[in-house]
Amino acid sequence: MPDYKLDRTAFKINSFAEADKANIYGKDVSYSERLKQAYFLISQVYGFSMSDQPRLDRNIFSCRKFNN
Repeated sequence: MPDYKLDRTAFKINSFAEADKANIYGKDVSYSERLKQAYFLISQVYGFSMSDQPRLDRNIFSCRKFNN
């Protein structure tokens, strides 16, 4: 596995006020839009497209109801 290094030129140090102004996920953005954006980023990281989503392997994952 290759060693990844942080690109220090890609980011800059901000004050709290500057970072707050640059926040695109403010209170005016709806939760559904935030979830869409997060899902898009996850799909880019794991390498699947929105039209060809991975299937849940039901041999590994299962759920059942607990008896009281």
